[in-house]
Amino acid sequence: MNKAAAAVLAGVMVFGLSACSGPNYVMHTNDGRTIVSDGKPQTDEDTGMIQYKDANGNKQQINRTDVKEMVELDK
Repeated sequence: MNKAAAAVLAGVMVFGLSACSGPNYVMHTNDGRTIVSDGKPQTDEDTGMIQYKDANGNKQQINRTDVKEMVELDK
C-alpha cells in the first residue's frame, strides 16, 4: 500500500471512530502506524506498557517506547 493510500485510510478511520461515545485517542507509533483507542489509554509504570481498548472493544497493549505521539480526538 502506498503512503498516500495509507494516509487516506488512517484519516477515514480517525473520523469514522470519532463518532463513538467518550474521548478517543490517536497514537502514532515510531514505525508509522496509527492506532485509535476507545477511551483514554492507561500507562502501567511497572511494565512500561500502554493499555487501551481498540475500535472493536478488545484490550490491547503497546510498549511506551514504541509510541511517538498520543493526542485526544476533538469531537
